[in-house]
Amino acid sequence: MFLDWIERRIDPFAPFDDRQMPPKTVMGFVGFYLKPIRFALAILLVTAIVAGTIEASLYLLMRWFIDLMNGADRTTVLAENGTQIGLALVLLLLVRPVSIWLHELCANQLLVPQTSSQIRWRTHLYTLGHSLSYFQSDFAGRLANRIVQVGPAVRELAVTFIDTLLYVAIYAITAIGLFGSISFWLALPVIVWVVAYAALTTWFVPRARKRSHKSAETRSTLVGRVVDSYTNILTVKLFARDREERAAVREAVDANTAAYLHQFRLTTLTTTLLGVLNSVLLVATASVCFMLWRDNAMTTGEAAAGLALVMRLLAMSGWVMQTVRGVFENVGVIQESMATVSRPHALVDAPNAGTLEVSGGDIRFEGVDFHYGRGDASIIENLSFRIRPGEKVGLVGVSGAGKTTITALLLRLHDVEGGRILIDGQDIAGVTQDSLRGSIAMVTQDTSLLHRSIRDNIAYGNPEASEAEIERAARLAQADGFIADLVDHKGRRGYDAQVGERGVKLSGGQRQRVAIARVILKDAPILILDEATSALDSQVEAAIQDSLDTLMQGKTVLAIAHRLSTIAALDRLIVVDKGAIVEEGSHAELIRSGGLYARLWQRQSGGFLGDGAASANDARSLDATAAE
Repeated sequence: MFLDWIERRIDPFAPFDDRQMPPKTVMGFVGFYLKPIRFALAILLVTAIVAGTIEASLYLLMRWFIDLMNGADRTTVLAENGTQIGLALVLLLLVRPVSIWLHELCANQLLVPQTSSQIRWRTHLYTLGHSLSYFQSDFAGRLANRIVQVGPAVRELAVTFIDTLLYVAIYAITAIGLFGSISFWLALPVIVWVVAYAALTTWFVPRARKRSHKSAETRSTLVGRVVDSYTNILTVKLFARDREERAAVREAVDANTAAYLHQFRLTTLTTTLLGVLNSVLLVATASVCFMLWRDNAMTTGEAAAGLALVMRLLAMSGWVMQTVRGVFENVGVIQESMATVSRPHALVDAPNAGTLEVSGGDIRFEGVDFHYGRGDASIIENLSFRIRPGEKVGLVGVSGAGKTTITALLLRLHDVEGGRILIDGQDIAGVTQDSLRGSIAMVTQDTSLLHRSIRDNIAYGNPEASEAEIERAARLAQADGFIADLVDHKGRRGYDAQVGERGVKLSGGQRQRVAIARVILKDAPILILDEATSALDSQVEAAIQDSLDTLMQGKTVLAIAHRLSTIAALDRLIVVDKGAIVEEGSHAELIRSGGLYARLWQRQSGGFLGDGAASANDARSLDATAAE
């Protein structure tokens, strides 16, 4: 019960401002994440001082005990020194164990697991706030690796500093104090050793920090390479590129090995120098002790305690040097994670942003300008159009025309550079991103699912949905048939079956139907269909079309399709080319006008648009989440 109470003193999920960017310096970053536990660290510091002082005092106790045995009368020693012996026993049997227990309790029950979890949680939440382009510019595995590693690295930096360096300081002060009380010449070797040790550490630390940073960087690159190969294993197999993937990972392993070897060369040199320094101290201390003992200036107990204290100090010095190396390996991890995490959020809610209230679903683009920030010509210039409440509008154009970019701007995955976008008269830049995207449901062309059960993936559209509502959405999406036959590798069936990473255990058409069921369950007032039936065969598409028609009832719809037959029956079609509207009207009106739409319709082969007229911006506008 008591341990449970101690373990709950630090709440890993305590509320905090997840929009505040962590500092960009190592000490600032560490201090930022240690601030919530500063009182726990203070308690650890106090218990470490008490435990370290008691441990160092054992050598003074050794001196007293050896001198007692050397000079006391054996027949009366207990009678004359019973009180002192009793106090020594209390120190050894009660005070020392209690101090060790308190110190371990603070470190292991109060601090270690909870602090790591809290830092991971807070860095994860801040990272989630980054824009889509942030995640697309790095390996998912490397990002996850940095989030998972930074918690223990920050914690170890603080705890190791308190536990290790503080202990050495206490032992050094005790040794100097003991020797100084006997003779300055006895204290001098220890003082010189402390200065030389500090100089060696000062020389070692910046080099260790630089090399450990390189090691951490190459390790993250290695993890990213491996995860990238596993994530895209189907592509690797289909193109028979095992050899190339092996070469890429081997290159990363080689770079990581070279970085570690460079780091350990420094360790070997430093450890050797420390060994020489320690041997000189031991010889110097023993020589002075011998001369002082010979001249009756030092007792046998003092000599024994002094030499034991020095040997303990020497043993700790090697441990401390290795610990310092570990500390700066953690510094390398922190620097790497800091470079990843401590970036300002590219897309943030406006101060005092309100909640979007959708009454009808009226959408207006007013003079919108946007490009991807690379000095290229704008992909969208002065774009203006309106979609009335409840209207079903199709966006038509060749690859690169800007269709998907328009939907990305409506979802505020990017901020417009000029003009504004209104929903029911509310500028989307002035409302929260969550309320905006919560009011819009979208089925994308490239559907990926979470590595969870079918039920969880469908319920993602509405976490409060009942089992009956989930099953109804699956039926409307024509997904209930294949769901009933699903069995995963652990024997889970139907809605409990796991779909694999990104839904790889399902076919493209099955993933699409689960995504449509998710959108049906969300039931948002605005609906975006970006090639929503592209992964479905004609038979399934025909079966699901009635469900899509039902889904679109009473909603404002913006649909994109290369297969023009799927959007020909919509209320209105907007034809875009190079980010500008070139035609508007119904299917019949556009055919009669003989413009770009009519030519695209005539050029269709099997119902798909050709892309011969694609502009130089094809790749960027097809990817609505390209780097800003």
